[in-house]
Amino acid sequence: MIRVQREDFDVGAELAALSEGRADIGGVASFLGLVRDMNDGVGVSAMTLEHYPGMTEKMLAEIEAEARQRWPLDAVLIVHRHGELRPGDRIVLCATASAHRQAAFEACMFLVDWLKTKAPFWKLEDTDKGAAWVRARASDDAAAEKWTQDPSGER
Repeated sequence: MIRVQREDFDVGAELAALSEGRADIGGVASFLGLVRDMNDGVGVSAMTLEHYPGMTEKMLAEIEAEARQRWPLDAVLIVHRHGELRPGDRIVLCATASAHRQAAFEACMFLVDWLKTKAPFWKLEDTDKGAAWVRARASDDAAAEKWTQDPSGER
């Protein structure tokens, strides 16, 4: 399930709903992303997330489908907010459920790495030095790169 929304979400309720009534699920892995009050040593007072409605959901659905092809997943949840957020606010919840923990862990990491590097969201931070668009980080790209290789190490 994918939701792109302005409003906040309840992490506990979202995770409970993901596995409710499902005795086949043996593990749920999740990631919760929050707005920080600092970025590269610069104070952040707010972050505005922008996206293209329709296109964003379509791309998130495609990456969810890819995760389901790679791992035996029983459920997937991606909730991503947009609009103006403050430090401490929830941005994204990614959760995967599977009969076995390894698939849930790996699929969750794959989805989070993809969300950080390829998801069509743009972040504008209000900082001590003025407004600034958040740029891609080499460390995020390196983390995502591992998912482009097959198990033999080939691309």
